Amino acid sequence: MSTADPTPDSSNLLSASDIRELAAALGVRPTKQRGQNFVIDANTVRRIVRAADVTPEDAVVEVGPGLGSLTLALLEVAAHVTAVEIDPLLAQHLPDTVAARMPAKAGAFDLVLSDAMEVTELPGPAPTALVANLPYNVAVPVLLHMLATFPSIERTLVMVQSEVADRLAAKPGNKVYGVPSVKANWYAEVKRAGAIGRNVFWPAPNVDSGLVSLVRRQPPVTTATRVEVFQVVDAAFAQRRKTLRAALAGWAGSPAAAEQAIAAAGIDHTLRGEMLTVEQFAAIAEHKPKGPVG
Repeated sequence: MSTADPTPDSSNLLSASDIRELAAALGVRPTKQRGQNFVIDANTVRRIVRAADVTPEDAVVEVGPGLGSLTLALLEVAAHVTAVEIDPLLAQHLPDTVAARMPAKAGAFDLVLSDAMEVTELPGPAPTALVANLPYNVAVPVLLHMLATFPSIERTLVMVQSEVADRLAAKPGNKVYGVPSVKANWYAEVKRAGAIGRNVFWPAPNVDSGLVSLVRRQPPVTTATRVEVFQVVDAAFAQRRKTLRAALAGWAGSPAAAEQAIAAAGIDHTLRGEMLTVEQFAAIAEHKPKGPVG
């Protein structure tokens, strides 16, 4: 099948019954420990691929492919797909599923057996897109690790718990704006890209899911490093109800030192962290006191 085929064959994808039969044959039982909820609806995985703007030129990295529902939909369109799977049993059998369902694309698929948080390199071409149904309990750290480790990723589309999607896409001043929001904005323009119902998963989760789109952008122009900026972010939200002067006292060395750094960045020290953009956090990081103040 051509990667540009406008009417892909639905028999290439896994139906709900296919997934249950495959799981039974492999002796796979989804585990809460690894946040395994397999997508069982072909329309949903194709919708995810469309929302991700995957093209025939893309090399896609997928985290947590499971039984391969989304993997196959990605292979219908992308030039190459590399899947990162932590479960040895699932990883062992996914290449067989790809070969059986899409033999013409088997050569365009790579599988990495690893915890995504430990991946530092990938086989095949440098990834241009990240598309994943991320386990709810590790979604944010995995997303941030992949964006930091693979700067070639231009576009990301992740399916996460709806609450996590809200946090990632939140803007300053929003009550759920926090560490994930700011750190994601360091790398990308972030927005909600849709909602996903519970009935497209097996087993059905107890929460709704949401799609989040991240389009890579240049990080803020700053003399501070990303690590230094993220230290300020972590400190500000560790005590999010406190003013910046109080919340950043430990980071700066004292409340007076914090006030000095915040003022040097041109920011009101009585504000809370939830009101600041990533650029403003970077400005504060640039002015961290070199020694004791006050």
